[in-house]
Amino acid sequence: MLKDVTLGQYFPGNTVVHRLDPRTKLVMTIVYIAALFIAEGAISYGLVFLFLCTAVFLSKIRVSALFKGLKPLLIIILLTAFINLFYTQGDVLVSFWIFTITKQGVANAFFMVTRIMMLIAGTFLLTYTTSPISLTDGLELLLNPLKKIKLPVHELTMMMCIALRFIPTLIEETDKIMSAQKARGADFESGNLLQRAKALIPILVPLFISSFGRADDLATAMECRCYRGGVGRTRMKQLHFAARDGVTFGIGVLLLAAVITLKIFSL
Repeated sequence: MLKDVTLGQYFPGNTVVHRLDPRTKLVMTIVYIAALFIAEGAISYGLVFLFLCTAVFLSKIRVSALFKGLKPLLIIILLTAFINLFYTQGDVLVSFWIFTITKQGVANAFFMVTRIMMLIAGTFLLTYTTSPISLTDGLELLLNPLKKIKLPVHELTMMMCIALRFIPTLIEETDKIMSAQKARGADFESGNLLQRAKALIPILVPLFISSFGRADDLATAMECRCYRGGVGRTRMKQLHFAARDGVTFGIGVLLLAAVITLKIFSL
């Protein structure tokens, strides 16, 4: 299960999506999420799904990589489908014991599951096609106006970059610890929920110790390189908008406008 967690991973490439300015990708991700939550009905979801498929195709990211990231959230997806399927009022299709399946429940379950899966796939695509450093630089530039109210933008974005960077590292470390514990006879899969939780203690203790050790090493390395925050710092790679970014913004505006229009006319 841990190997299925792909958040924070970056797949290098030279596609159109990879070459987009990180600020463009951040804004388009927000537009995509807004359109996804505004969408109502098959046509609106179809437009958003077409946008996602186009982005995946242009990025050349394997579809299996996106589905792999959905596995750790499978329980949440199934629970969402269950709640919407059996607890939505409407025209009854099937009724048994304390469960009732309605026409509206089937539609809600389908659209809610679709929304969650598309939301996860779209946000994962952002980290798959953008390096943590580029993502941090783009976010910092977008949040620059907040510096006027004394918000430590650089420090916050640096924390986000470090967190994203170390997610795969910590997952790999956890997998090694679990393998070592299993080799010593540890069992993490049998017993009830409380017993399984207790079995994780031998994993959490060395994981926390290792994490604090890595954090201390990172702090020492940053001090040795005279890191003093964002004041006066420059970037090795300057970010610039290109024509492809303008086209992407235009497509995003059209998508959001189309979804809003369809929602208004459906009322």
